Amino acid sequence: MRIGVIGSGALGLFYGGLLQRGGHDVHFLLRRDYQAITSSGLKVTSPRGDFHLQQVKGYRNSTEIGPVDLVLIGLKAYANQSLVELARPLVSDETTILTLQNGLGNEELLATAFAAEQIVGGVAFLCCNRGETGTVHHLDQGSIRIAEFAQKTGSRLETLSRIFNQADIPCTTGSDLTRIRWEKLVWNIPFNGLCALTGLPTNQLLGCPETRQLITEIMQEVIAAANLQGLSAAIDATATIEPMLQTTAGMGAYRPSMMIDRQQGAPLELAAIYANPQQQAARTNTPTPRTAMLHALLQATEHPDQDNS
Repeated sequence: MRIGVIGSGALGLFYGGLLQRGGHDVHFLLRRDYQAITSSGLKVTSPRGDFHLQQVKGYRNSTEIGPVDLVLIGLKAYANQSLVELARPLVSDETTILTLQNGLGNEELLATAFAAEQIVGGVAFLCCNRGETGTVHHLDQGSIRIAEFAQKTGSRLETLSRIFNQADIPCTTGSDLTRIRWEKLVWNIPFNGLCALTGLPTNQLLGCPETRQLITEIMQEVIAAANLQGLSAAIDATATIEPMLQTTAGMGAYRPSMMIDRQQGAPLELAAIYANPQQQAARTNTPTPRTAMLHALLQATEHPDQDNS
């Protein structure tokens, strides 16, 4: 399969690297590591086994890639104003577009430029960070879950799932993309926001009874909002929250992506992870005060006053 990766950060490089190792023709749209990766390849460290792709097809411009069978999108949602322009040269009538971006609104944006039936949405449960130039460090997890955005028939999801699983990417399929995205928000909203604001990794937040309780309350709030979004089945708070906390505890001193973005002075994915879910909740008159508080604090501190006079 000919695959184009847009958003070659930790997620895009890791999954794209595994797909290339699995025998697929992968083309990476690169930015900061272009020179290093195109000259020396891509290195991945992982508990599952390190590997080094010595030859990687990297490009500075998506027009150089041309149409592909699958567009894999790992672009940070704060850069979505460029997404359609970046994707357009890769898309033909036969192309499948898979977005693994965080939050809500990504598929809807793509559907303004491409046929809705071409779009597949998904979420990644992945602990992975960029390391030294040309290196990605896979720490834990790595599974993805995908669902159709608009298409209701065909075997495309099963084909994609088989391709990912054969490439050592655990992949499952679902029938309710809205539910899948809100399930990920149950984790993303508390941990991304609290870790970014406090500068503390997940294990320290969970190790303090007060912040662990706050995380639980935020998760309950997100689930309450999710369950009024017309899901095919309600998200069970009891069956979801404690296992999610236990899994997170097992990840050790993990730094979520928003915490890393904050520490590196990068923009934050506030619209996709906070504003859009709040708008959806407001349409059903569901109060989300804790989510709103996190959003307000993240907004207020995203560009702090640099005047040190």
